Parts: sequence; structure tokens; C-alpha cells
Amino acid sequence: MSVSVPLTMTQKILAAHTLRESVDIGELVDVSVDMVLANDITAPIAMQEFARLGVDRVFDPQRIALVPDHFAPNKDIKSAEQCKAMREFARKYGIANYFEVGRMGIEHALLPEQGLVLPGDVVVGADSHTCTYGAVGAFATGMGSTDIAVAMATGHIWMRVPETMRFVYSGSLRPWVGGKDLILYTIGLIGVEGARYRAMEFSGPVIDSLPMDGRFTMANMAVEAGAKAGLFQVDALTLEYVASRARRPYKAYASDDRAECVQVIEIDASAIEPQVSFPHLPSNARPLSQARDAVGGRIAIDQAVIGSCTNGRWNDLAQAAEILKGRQVHPAVRCIVIPGTQALYLRAVREGLAEIFVQAGAVLSTPTCGPCLGGYMGILAAGERCVSTTNRNFVGRMGHVESEVYLAGPAVAAASALLGYIGGPAEIA
Repeated sequence: MSVSVPLTMTQKILAAHTLRESVDIGELVDVSVDMVLANDITAPIAMQEFARLGVDRVFDPQRIALVPDHFAPNKDIKSAEQCKAMREFARKYGIANYFEVGRMGIEHALLPEQGLVLPGDVVVGADSHTCTYGAVGAFATGMGSTDIAVAMATGHIWMRVPETMRFVYSGSLRPWVGGKDLILYTIGLIGVEGARYRAMEFSGPVIDSLPMDGRFTMANMAVEAGAKAGLFQVDALTLEYVASRARRPYKAYASDDRAECVQVIEIDASAIEPQVSFPHLPSNARPLSQARDAVGGRIAIDQAVIGSCTNGRWNDLAQAAEILKGRQVHPAVRCIVIPGTQALYLRAVREGLAEIFVQAGAVLSTPTCGPCLGGYMGILAAGERCVSTTNRNFVGRMGHVESEVYLAGPAVAAASALLGYIGGPAEIA
């Protein structure tokens, strides 16, 4: 009589997509995919490679999503040509999930909102932060544009089954601490290569009570630790989130109790305060209370960005609005608020957040990735500093190579916009 081997969530999902009962860690497998994603930067490259394959159709026009979100609305002629090429490809091959300006959003906020990524899915995208969808219990990962071209044509990819690292968060969260602080602290703990080609699995009492928005934030930044994917177990919160959104059937998977994990790291979340990642790595994370000590005084800023695929969701906007309400952005600071989707933008208008932002002296932008990658809507000049809720602070990430980006959650970003230097809500009178 055979004895079943305990499997991780990742192994179960990938096995289901190879039509096998199990797959081994380290095994190279041919995996079918549920959704393929590309944007206005990566799709044109994938489309060129797709043409070279000589096929006349995509594997399934319902299971490809094309989102013009990095330089859209178009910032210049080159970006207009990129978006035009993607638009024409979508029309030619009948891509159902092409999201035009006015209906689009930042891709990793938009697809979950639209119910296009679901528990148990395998999702691949020509964008490194595709791992965001692990928040709903999907195995989601970024791939190169050539691989995406093959996925669009065949509905399959080759993948080596990754090991799993489990992170267990206990205790309770301090005021103003959320998913962004948890993941910055974690990346600071293990480093930018600490989970290289591994699946990060987030669990524990703190995670059980963490809102979906916070889970999306954490999964989004798994790649900043080198991870192949970042996953959360499917629970009541997940099921409630997908219940009204799911466009097709799905099946959730959970790790077995004795499933093999290459490492288990236990973290007392009660000890974590709001975090700030200093230039020029996400792993350069420090508690907010120690930010001044690192440079011997206040860190003056020129810009604050609240948004992106990391922190442009409702809870992020609401937290920022709570801090900005009735106050004024510091006269030396440019504050840019970017809702993740059109639906979030509309909700911000209807529920009064838009008015709060504008009255505070902030700019409320259409959904775009713009400033996060140094594209537009917030480029930094030499010597300028920005505190941002985005996910990367590499050299030149948001503009000039002599500029600096400090990563933080929406509470710290909003408070800093008021103060004129990196600080927290407790410092606001």
C-alpha cells in the first residue's frame, strides 16, 4: 500500500496543472496556465516573439490579459506606439481581457479586482510583480517576454518546482503597521536573495487577520527577496474576496501539515514598528524610530508617492486620507496619490477621499505605474528624495541616478508629506 507524501501548496497547484498527483521539488515540469499577462512595456516584445512562432491564434483569448498601465495614458510618441501595437494585437487575436485607458488600472490591482486570477491558478506575467496574485492562493510568477510569447501560443510553460520557505507571524500589529511593514521587515531579515527561486508562504495568527489588501502588498514584494512566488493559504477572507468576482470555477489548495519546507522562520510581529527601506535596496529596512539615527538628523523629502501595484488599494488610500484630512502637504513636498484602478478612483470620489487629497494639496492621478519605474508622473531630479509606497528603490529607479527613494507604507508616506521629512503619524500635531 503506497503512502502519500505530504506536499506544499506550490507542489499541489503545479501538480494539478501537469495532470499528475504530485511533483517533486526541483523537478522540471510542463505546466498549463490559467492566465497570461503582459503590459505596455513587455507585451510588444512578447508579440514580436509570438509572430516568430508562426502560429495564427492564441491558445485561449479568454485567458490572456493585456493592460496598458506603465506609460498610459501615453506620455510620448514611443509609448503611444507601444500601446497601439498592443491594442492592434488584442483586436487581431480577439483578446477578451484588453483594458483600454478609462477602463484599465495598475495590472496587479486590476486582475484580482476583475476576478481574473483565482485560488489554485497558475498565472504567468511579463512583469516581475505577477507574484501579487499569491494573495488569493494562486501560484503566480513573472517570466521573460519570450516565455510569455510561448505561453500565449500554447498555454504551457516549463518550470522547475521551487522549494518553500514558510514565514509564521505571531503576536499583534502595532498602530499604523500593516502588510508593507511586515514584508519590508521580512526582506530586511533575509535579504534580497534570501528566498531566491523559492516560494514564500505566509502564515500565522497575524496573517489570519490581515486584510486582503495587506496580503496583496506582501505577495507583491516576495520577488524583492528573490522569490519565485509568494503565497497565502485560502481562508474565509480569501473566499469572501473572490466570491463576487470569480468569472470561472476554481479549486483551492493548502499545504499539508508535514510538507517539506526548506526553512521555517518565526517572526514576532508585536515587535515590528513602521518600517522604512533606505536607498538603494528594499532589504535596507529600518524601524521608523531609527531613521534619523541612520543619517544623524531628519531626512528631508521632496516628494511622496502613495499608490502603485504594492499600495494603491482601498485600505492604503483610506489610511493616507485619515492622516491628510484637514491638513496641508508641506510646501516643499509634492504629494502624488495614485489609486490602483478606475473602480478605486471612483470610490475615492464617492466616499470623499478625493476631496481630502486635493484639499490637502496632493495630486490625485489616474491609475498608472508611472513614477514607480521612473516613467512619468513624478520623476526625480538629481539630489531629490522621495518617500514612496512602491516596491523598489534601486539607483535611478524613480529618475536621476543621484536621487533617492525611501520605501514605506501609506501611513509613513502620508505623514512625511505633511512633515516635510520622513516621519510617522505620531509626529503630526
